[in-house]
Amino acid sequence: MTLTLAATGFSILITIVILFQAALAAGMPWGEYAMGGKFPGRLPAPMRVACLIQIVILALLALIVLSKADILLPGWRELADVAVWFVVAFSVVASVLNLITKSVRERRIWAPVSILMLISSLIVALGG
Repeated sequence: MTLTLAATGFSILITIVILFQAALAAGMPWGEYAMGGKFPGRLPAPMRVACLIQIVILALLALIVLSKADILLPGWRELADVAVWFVVAFSVVASVLNLITKSVRERRIWAPVSILMLISSLIVALGG
């Protein structure tokens, strides 16, 4: 039950991040809430493409966690047993970057989200 709850929580949080990245890619003027706040307002085209690439990566991370928790893609389980540690490492880096960003708005919103993603991915990694 704890494993399923942690994987579900991770998936909900990463879905929020994916939706935010999709909004940035579509041109929403929320640049101060991403990428260190370096691009306030609408992101330039290359950064919007980067958002699309991040969406793919984030979706793969979610699938790895869900597979490790035996919720989706049982055929990925062997890969997920190892790859989940990449998810944990990714979450550590995301947490550190969101804690040290110069953008106060980004830090206030995304640091708690990334820390919760770290905790939930670690629970999944250790629980299965």
